Amino acid sequence: MAVSGNKCLTVALIGAGEMGSAVGRRLRERGARVLTELNGRSEQSARRVADAKLEVINDDQQLVEEADFILSIVPPGVAGAVAERFQAPLSASARKPLFIECNAIAPNTVRRIEATLQSTGSGFVDAGIIGGPPPANDPMKGPRFYASGPDAQVFASLVQFGLDIVVLEAPVGAASALKLSYAGLTKGFTALGAAMVAAAAREHLTEVLRMELARSQPDMLARLERFLPAMFPKAYRWVAEMEEIAEYAGHEGSEAIIYQGAARLYERIAAEFEGDKPSARVSALKTFCDGK
Repeated sequence: MAVSGNKCLTVALIGAGEMGSAVGRRLRERGARVLTELNGRSEQSARRVADAKLEVINDDQQLVEEADFILSIVPPGVAGAVAERFQAPLSASARKPLFIECNAIAPNTVRRIEATLQSTGSGFVDAGIIGGPPPANDPMKGPRFYASGPDAQVFASLVQFGLDIVVLEAPVGAASALKLSYAGLTKGFTALGAAMVAAAAREHLTEVLRMELARSQPDMLARLERFLPAMFPKAYRWVAEMEEIAEYAGHEGSEAIIYQGAARLYERIAAEFEGDKPSARVSALKTFCDGK
């Protein structure tokens, strides 16, 4: 894939969530033209896109034909559907943008997506995002993209547009494996903390547990105080991610069980958090984090 020297580089961003819209804003602020689509998206997504000043094109074929890069940054449970959706537009287009799969999915899943798009003639990059969305008020901060596959160096050219990209000299699947190893530790710890704090609450021991953590494990307590409250609005997105980590971690009856359990826990927390009133579990977790 080559970009003409007198043409503005164009990135099509699929997924206008918190991460996607912030990445789009960073690219635009550093000089790229950034396109996105809002088909079936919420009013909140539309507001994020407007705030980031991204250009909306709700036609997949036109989006493909104007793009140099396509970044898929969507919930892991719909990553495969996005690839299938763009298979026909990419095949029909004389222009062949590079498709970058940026979602938290298992290596086997990303290889299946690569196979779905192989016949289109477009290049493919496996990318794993580690870190939070790039903040609007600090152009030097942002997540790191790890990239693998034969076309990873082409994707790395986006460093000039404000992205932190590290190329792994490894095949497709390696970047996703690294992302899930990291997320299995960080989000796995959050699930473990949520389970044990809720269990202590059922025995009326949260205050004592908090005091003991403050005495003997202050770093652990600080992490729980920071990450448990941030988890509530994201729990619904972490369900599919935990299921992908379960596939990556091992077969049925092995390490996979840990993350299958975490997926079910996040599923319950998401439903309870979005309910009409907080559940006993969510209330106990909030009380623990507030130190009351």
